[in-house]
Amino acid sequence: MVAGYHLIWTVYGYWLPNDPRGSTSLEVRVEPIRPLGDLHYGRKAIQPSSAELHAFFDKAHDVLAHPVLLFDDEDIALAGKTIGDVIREHGYTCHACAVMPDHVHLLIRRHRDKAEQMISFFQEHTRTALIDARRRMATHPVWTKGTGWKGFINTRAQFVQTIEYIRQNPIKTGRPEQRWDFVKAYDGWLPGFRG
Repeated sequence: MVAGYHLIWTVYGYWLPNDPRGSTSLEVRVEPIRPLGDLHYGRKAIQPSSAELHAFFDKAHDVLAHPVLLFDDEDIALAGKTIGDVIREHGYTCHACAVMPDHVHLLIRRHRDKAEQMISFFQEHTRTALIDARRRMATHPVWTKGTGWKGFINTRAQFVQTIEYIRQNPIKTGRPEQRWDFVKAYDGWLPGFRG
């Protein structure tokens, strides 16, 4: 039984369908990026080097329709605040959050809304907030098209491991640990457990 969702989505221009790491895409719909690499469904067993990945992104960013805009500290703070607003509005329980310059991680306890709906709400509201704050143009997509990725959390161990993975995300890139007021400590909850 699904107890939680690890939600991930990326800023526009990152983790493209033919990303050399692999993807969950079944086709490349944007013609200018088609020649940049073959489609591989799922994560590749052997991951590309950082140099290969940067070379792919440099070429892709040259042919995409919009500029690729990473989040700076102000964007991260605004996106995080807006994510918190959505969490409170919808009554979600969030156990971990990392807003990175090029992607977002959330761990949300199971809810009546499906994972795809949640990601859609978060993307829509954060995009609107960034545009309203004049951090992005109204014509800019902000997020990579689609509903991102979801991982299913089924055990206490998975909750604990995923929370730590998300917590470490900024630290591993030399950024400070993120603390958000909407993140609640995991209390060992599992659906149907009477402990």
